[in-house]
Amino acid sequence: MTKPLFSEFPEVSSKEWKQKIQSDLKGADYNETLIWQSNEGIHVKPFYHQDTLENISNKVIPNTPWNICQTIFVQQIDVANGIAVDALKNGAESIKFIIPDDTISVEKLLKSIDLQKTIIFFELQFLSEPFVEKITHLGINSKAIIQTDIIGNLARNGNWFSNLEADHIAFTNIVKLTNTVTIDATLYQNAGANMVQQLAYSLSHANEYFNHLNELLSASEKQSFRAVFQLAIGSNYFFEIAKIRALRILYKALAADYGFNADCHIFAIPTKRNKTIYDYNTNMLRTTTECMSAILGGANTIYNMPYDAIYHKNNEFGDRIARNQLLILKHESYFDQVKNPSEGSYYVETLTNQLAEKGLELFKDIEAHGGFLKQLKEGIIQRKIKESATKEQEQFDAGKITLLGTNKHPNKMDKMADELELYPFVKTQSRKTLIEPIIERRLAEKTEQDRLKTE
Repeated sequence: MTKPLFSEFPEVSSKEWKQKIQSDLKGADYNETLIWQSNEGIHVKPFYHQDTLENISNKVIPNTPWNICQTIFVQQIDVANGIAVDALKNGAESIKFIIPDDTISVEKLLKSIDLQKTIIFFELQFLSEPFVEKITHLGINSKAIIQTDIIGNLARNGNWFSNLEADHIAFTNIVKLTNTVTIDATLYQNAGANMVQQLAYSLSHANEYFNHLNELLSASEKQSFRAVFQLAIGSNYFFEIAKIRALRILYKALAADYGFNADCHIFAIPTKRNKTIYDYNTNMLRTTTECMSAILGGANTIYNMPYDAIYHKNNEFGDRIARNQLLILKHESYFDQVKNPSEGSYYVETLTNQLAEKGLELFKDIEAHGGFLKQLKEGIIQRKIKESATKEQEQFDAGKITLLGTNKHPNKMDKMADELELYPFVKTQSRKTLIEPIIERRLAEKTEQDRLKTE
């Protein structure tokens, strides 16, 4: 075939499409009927056209190979190691160990794991330079990512590990050993921040580290520097794809301004915010689309939350199902074969640009008013997230946000009181904190608590 397909059809401009739609509406208002506004203030149109995409260029978005990750909380070393080895045999490609204290033997934890093929993440729930030195002395730096986030700890818990000065000294020494920092942005999404806030807070969070490290690292250290963003991915499918892409654009610009390596590693996790204890199998549907968004958005590593993670203790069945969801996406749906599949989608490209612009605008406002740490200490960040979470909660309570099996089509015969191995609601404890911590809260909590009382 030498002639292009469909060459006999004339091009149709966006203006002509809109005129046709208005004609079909038979007098109904185009804007009120077909355009809706997201919580980020973005007006979503019924169609997008190439001639409306001026000045949009997302060539910085890479084709990203992605790894299936298994996350393991380390209580008993031999048990955690056994889970890791089994997960790697059954499809996992990287392991994330959450380590609660410095008594854990990393050598025993890594027994029988092929460190030439497996990326290992270490999330330390404490701040210890000697412990990090032990890991670096194992000679696995190229495949080990030690996650250090002192600001994330402050935002989540309300306190530094020790104090501001001691934490920053230890943080600096650890970064010199690992050349890596982590920005845990899952907290913002799980607490109810909208996507523009998530982007701006993630960027401003990273900027605090750049400000601190800028004069302390050499030019070569800056170029080998590695930033890891942990992102929670929600169920707004196309917006979440665009959110990841927008973060890469914003980070590239920020890092380049300081002379740091402009590439970042994105570790994606399904959000907790929309997960439920009733009709819990729907959580598998939610996590599937959330993982799809993560893949299409260009995440490097994806950990899929088990469907029962919020109310069951870690178990082999839940882990296997979660891992298999990603294996199906990779090996049966071929989500790892297409190069940057979201590139060229007029809708996604437009959303990416709009989220990046709005995120940058909010970031600039934060920096103009003293920066992220200052606004955390003054409670401004916490208040803004609460306002966004309250708005979203009101939408859920009014049925404008739907969680099947919870606020729509609930199964009245579903009983959960005897199934709760973990407390699935916000835990409160009286303690003194330096700042007000940012609290993660699920949309369905009040509804579920009311149902549990009447079982």
